[in-house]
Amino acid sequence: MVFGFSADPLLALRIILKGASLPQLARRAGQSATELPGRNGGSAFGIPSGVAARHNRPMSQAKRAAGILAAQQVESGQALGLGTGSTVEPFLDELARRVRDEGLRVRGVPTSQRTERRARELGIEIASLEQLPSLDLCIDGADEIDPKLRMIKGGGGALLREKVVARSAARMLIVVDESKCVDRLGTTFALPIEVVPFALPLVRRELGDFGAQLVLRQDAGEEYRTDNGNAILDARFPDGIEDPERIERMMGEVPGVVCVGLFLGLADGRVVGRADGTAGLAWA
Repeated sequence: MVFGFSADPLLALRIILKGASLPQLARRAGQSATELPGRNGGSAFGIPSGVAARHNRPMSQAKRAAGILAAQQVESGQALGLGTGSTVEPFLDELARRVRDEGLRVRGVPTSQRTERRARELGIEIASLEQLPSLDLCIDGADEIDPKLRMIKGGGGALLREKVVARSAARMLIVVDESKCVDRLGTTFALPIEVVPFALPLVRRELGDFGAQLVLRQDAGEEYRTDNGNAILDARFPDGIEDPERIERMMGEVPGVVCVGLFLGLADGRVVGRADGTAGLAWA
């Protein structure tokens, strides 16, 4: 089942800042907390149907609603994996508020230098994987996610560290807005592939056999480099990725490929934010 709330986002934020739970949030907004059916008559991972947007709000409202709901899933004492991306930032803001106002005790392993800087600014305690080799929960975003919770990640360039942290966590919760939900991976977003710069000529030649258009990622007119000093090839498949498991396995066998941005069998649930400022949560 998918659990959701429907409320004006500004009212929701004011109520949450006062420490209200999600059911309280829904009641104060004049509506009851609802258990909503998923896609195809009950799938836990479909976006609830029949929920019309009351206002034409920008997608930032969806990301904020998703981030707030995700932060409400964190329990005191947990060791967290802290993801990277625009949808994760509202999660970090709400997590920091809970630390400050509710006395929530958590430590987090960041998946990027960007997330580490932001978490420190917000007062969230940071640790390394050496200090916290086993994590309770990883909360991260995705560039695409399908009904089986398979994902494309790496738009922010942190795919290797994101995959390492995800594999170190007992559970992974994905935070997205509804535009990231797709039926087939690779239809709206290119597949990032992290590559050792020395191996770029070989990798380009070998990956050319996969039928994808390869573009070397740039940053301000120069070759992009990840936090690990590697390059990224973005692979666009004209018809999407028919067999993600096969593509991940075969691309990973090419020498010089450090990480393929397919995240398969890692997510345990997802929070989907909607443009009307509501969000829904579903665990597998």
